[in-house]
This record gives sequence, C-alpha cells and structure tokens, in this order.
Amino acid sequence: MGSISFRDSWLRAAGFSEAALYKHFANQEELFLAVLGERLPSFITILINELPARVGRGCVTRNLEEVASAAVAFYGQVIPMSAALLSEPPLLARHRRMLLEKSAGPHKGIEAVAGYIRGEQRLARVSQVVSPEAISAMLLGACFQRAWIQLFLDQALHGQTMRRFVVELVGGIMHGLSERQKAGRAPRRTTRTENGETTGKRARTRAQGRQSAFS
Repeated sequence: MGSISFRDSWLRAAGFSEAALYKHFANQEELFLAVLGERLPSFITILINELPARVGRGCVTRNLEEVASAAVAFYGQVIPMSAALLSEPPLLARHRRMLLEKSAGPHKGIEAVAGYIRGEQRLARVSQVVSPEAISAMLLGACFQRAWIQLFLDQALHGQTMRRFVVELVGGIMHGLSERQKAGRAPRRTTRTENGETTGKRARTRAQGRQSAFS
C-alpha cells in the first residue's frame, strides 16, 4: 500500500502515467529528483548559483531574507512529496545512496548558507565570533518548521504573513551577526581549577597580588 501511495503521488506531481514513468525514468528515485528540479528550482538556484556570488555584495539582511522566502516555499512543496518516501525505508535507503553519489542531499542547504555567512565573515561584514553552521541551521530550520506548521494547520501561524515571518526571523538572526558584536571581544572562556576556582578569578587574584606587591 505504501509503495502505491508513493508512486501515485509522484505520478500526479510529475504529470506522467505509470507506463510513461518507466519509459522516461529508470526508477522512482530519478523521478523524485526530476520533479524537484522541474518544479522547485528557485531555492536551489539561489543557494548554488547566486548566493556564493553575493558575498560582499548588496545587503546581508536582504540576501538572507530572499533565502528564507525561497526556503519556506521550497519546504512547503517538498514536505508532502517526501512524506511517502520517508514511509518506505528500502526506497529511502536507495534514494539516500543516489543522493550521496551525486554529492546532494538536504544537508547541502545548510552548507551553502553557512558558506555564504563564512564569506561575509572574512570580509568583516558580519560578526566573526558566531558559528556559520549554527546561523544557517537556525535560518533554514525555522523556515522548515514554518512550512510544516502551515501545511498542518492549513493557514498562516497566528495570522502572521509570510513577509512578517521572514523579516522577524532574519532580524533576529542579524542581531547575532551585528556589527556591534563583531567589533566586541569574544566571550572569555573560563575553566575551573581543582579547588573549584575559575581561571578568570584566579588570574584576577594574581593581578591584584602583583599590584599590592608594588604599592
């Protein structure tokens, strides 16, 4: 039953009959990738072709807002199509192997956005003390959740428009990437000694001792 559900959902998405499916594609995994490439190109285009070229160009906020808008639209379409795939472990395993052979997969989105953030860090346009991977995961993870909740509820979350969601999401992320934090010092790391005293406290005690010795 699961296999029929998967095949039927993809045949409808691709606009093929079952006979045509096996005429044009070797298997269902190839059909999956073809539909993604045909119906959902904007997000992939932004991540792979456009985002690397935007490092140092334009406004970082606007660049991330465009990524977020495309990501929500992408996830909103790919989640229903992936549901049947995820319900069939053997099919999922074959699909996973094929993606890895093509150096593709959902993790590539995280890597692409992280690469963009890292490039902006090298140019000192954003804070250099934050993790590019963490920023990327926060951005795309929130977009995925927004798409999932909207699909589940069949309505905007709390009446929030997509534009407002994108602006507020990227605004929060940009707070962590702000110039103010970039210019400040990285948080001082402290460890505890055997007697429970932090290294920072011990250093201050020593400094005070040196100062009193010369007073």
